[in-house]
Amino acid sequence: MYAWSVLAFNIAVVLWGAFVRATGAGAGCGKHWPLCNGEMLPRSPGLNTIIEFTHRVTSGIDVALVALLVVLAFRTFPPRHAVRLGAVFSAVFLFTEALLGAALVLLEHVAGNQSSARAYSLSAHLLNTLTLLACLTLTAWWATHRAPSRIGGRPAWMAAISLAIVMILGVSGAIAALGDTLFPSRSLAEGLARDFDPAASIFVRLRILHPVIAALAAAWLIFYSATTAGERPQLRSRAWMLFAIVAIQIAAGILNLLLSAPVWMQMVHLFLADALWISLVLLCAGTLEPEGVLADKLL
Repeated sequence: MYAWSVLAFNIAVVLWGAFVRATGAGAGCGKHWPLCNGEMLPRSPGLNTIIEFTHRVTSGIDVALVALLVVLAFRTFPPRHAVRLGAVFSAVFLFTEALLGAALVLLEHVAGNQSSARAYSLSAHLLNTLTLLACLTLTAWWATHRAPSRIGGRPAWMAAISLAIVMILGVSGAIAALGDTLFPSRSLAEGLARDFDPAASIFVRLRILHPVIAALAAAWLIFYSATTAGERPQLRSRAWMLFAIVAIQIAAGILNLLLSAPVWMQMVHLFLADALWISLVLLCAGTLEPEGVLADKLL
């Protein structure tokens, strides 16, 4: 249960990080890291400083939680157990997550920065976040289920395609969200006009790619869910869960577009995206594990 709790906490940290971006509070601590405006504890902070500093505090707590996860994994499970590997990789990607977050601040790829370089740093941060969440999910899952001893064949490449598609979708969504933050629209018509304006920022003109990629990704995930449910009856509940989240996410994406991406709707959309990713990771893990379930100690 502890591993699942750490995963839940990380989702909260990710959502708050997105809130920092959506509210333009990324420069709340200035060009300082790990200090905030050159201080360990900011005095008389403004709202943006409070928002950004809160994100840093929760990230620091996360480091302690994942460190304890590694300790428990090594104390509870035998050598070469998959839980140990998952916990170690979780720690590694949390470390790179911190480095990428620091880079965003030090390079000033925050707040109103409109440089194309920000898209690359944001994409790298997003891909690292998804990998971190996947590692934490697998660590919790492998505590009670067998990890695959060998990975190959049709289930492996279908899982790889599914994960890669959602990663690409995530990157397009992050760039679209950045465009919404930097260049907010007052209406759907105004937003669409900007999307096709050659003089508009690249972040605005790239927004149109996200719904296209989302439609293609949804079609593949529905196919993947249906195929898995038909071939692996024991995975039907997970397959239909993924199917349901895909459907809800499509509806949320449409609503986000119609409402011109208000901050609260962006948070809902991101939460559903995280839920979709975790659901997909669990389904992929199920298609790769050997038949039967190994009841190990709970972590």
